[in-house]
Amino acid sequence: MSTEPIRRIDGGKEALRAQIAALGPWFQNIDLCGVPTAPDHFLGDYPSFKFARFVHVLPNDLGGCSVLDIGCNAGFYAIEMKRRGAGRVLGIDSDERYLAQARFVADTLGFDDIEYRKLSVYDVASLGERFDLVIFMGVLYHLRHPLLALDLIRAHVAGELMLFQTMQQGSNDVLLVPEDHPFHVPGTMNPPGYFDNPAYPKLHFIEREFAHDWTNWWAPNAACSQAMLRAAGFAIEANPEPEVYLCRVTPVPYGERGPTAVYPARGRQT
Repeated sequence: MSTEPIRRIDGGKEALRAQIAALGPWFQNIDLCGVPTAPDHFLGDYPSFKFARFVHVLPNDLGGCSVLDIGCNAGFYAIEMKRRGAGRVLGIDSDERYLAQARFVADTLGFDDIEYRKLSVYDVASLGERFDLVIFMGVLYHLRHPLLALDLIRAHVAGELMLFQTMQQGSNDVLLVPEDHPFHVPGTMNPPGYFDNPAYPKLHFIEREFAHDWTNWWAPNAACSQAMLRAAGFAIEANPEPEVYLCRVTPVPYGERGPTAVYPARGRQT
C-alpha cells in the first residue's frame, strides 16, 4: 500500500532551499518536492539507497500498524512507513535540530499526522505503549549503554517486529559457541580458545573517535550484533544486508529468573 504525500511548496524552490539551509546541517538526504536536503552528502543519496537494499523484508502494506522510530533523525523512515499505510507513527530523538528537520519534512510532504517527541531511548518506558514495528537503526553504536537500550526496547515498547541496524567492524563470520563456557579446557588449566577467535561475539570499544565522531562508542562484529539481539529477546527473521536485521519479539533468555532491563520505568510521559 502506498500513501502519496500532499506536497506543499510556499514561495517556490528557492524559498524551500533557504528553509532547508536554515535547518542544516542534515544527515539524511530527503527529496522534498525535487529539492534534496543534503545534496552533497558524503554517502550520496543516503539513506534512500540503503533502504532500497532491505525494503523487501518489510510488508508493502503496513495496514494501520503502529510504528516507533527511535533516533528518527530527519524522519526518513517515519515518512516511508507512512507511505506504506502505517497508522500511528511516532519518531523520537534527543536532538532538537533533528526533530525540527523531521517536523519540517513531514509538513512539507503533507504527513501532518506523524508525531515527533524529544525522548531518549533510555526513557521509552515513559511512552506507556507497545508498537507493532520498532525502528532502531543507526543508534546502538552511539550509546554508552547499548545492551541496556535493547533490553528497554524489548521490555517496554516492542510489540511484534523490530528493524535494527548497527555499524559493524571485525569478522562477518559467526562462531557457534557453547551455551555454557568452561573456565578451562577440560583436563588443563588453559583458558578456552573461543575468546581469541575473530568470529566470537565481540563488542569493540572506541575510547576516542571513529570517523571523526566522538559519539561512536561501540563497533560489534556480526556475531555480537546477533548475540545481543537474541539475549535481549529478539529472534532474527531476516538479515538482508550485513548490518541490518529484521527481528521478531521472542521470550527473553533466562527471563523467568528475573528482570533483565535494570533501568527503572519512569511512568507514562505526559
